[in-house]
Amino acid sequence: MIIRNSSWRKLLGSSEGNNSLFEDVEMEKIYGSDFCECKSSDKETAFIFSQSRAFDLIELEQLLQSVGWSRRPIRRVKKALDNSLLKVGLWRHDSRFPRLVGFARCTGDGFVDATVWDVAIHPIYQGAGLGKELMSYILKNLKKMGVGRVTLFADPGVVSFYKSQGWLLEYKGKRCAFWYSN
Repeated sequence: MIIRNSSWRKLLGSSEGNNSLFEDVEMEKIYGSDFCECKSSDKETAFIFSQSRAFDLIELEQLLQSVGWSRRPIRRVKKALDNSLLKVGLWRHDSRFPRLVGFARCTGDGFVDATVWDVAIHPIYQGAGLGKELMSYILKNLKKMGVGRVTLFADPGVVSFYKSQGWLLEYKGKRCAFWYSN
């Protein structure tokens, strides 16, 4: 199955046959109209970004615990999601049971500033380039909104990951990083 952004025909000016249209309709049912394929070094598995697919809060909590975070009350997690400017899920595609393997969310005004929170990639899938793609996807969407400055707070063990992607570190270089639109 070829997995494309739901608006791929418009972008490419293509008019492929009904089979591709059927695939798009099925993908939209699973992931929402904004689904987009995520590039990965794992060629055997399809990974899909979506901002509109609803999160199973227990599955999200399990993902966050898998990366070593402490448990959070589900009601507070729901409230945080409801008040986020942008929330992105990354799913390992399976037409019957898609699996949440990555997540991030942003808060902010949606015009000038935003802050990235809760970036997580399941440990099984770390090292396949998914974290880099997730951050690229988030920054691209924030830039579309007109956001020019993005901050994030990271555990010291992953600061080098953000630095390697061009994030500027705070003065002490311990936890906070900044990204500026060009």
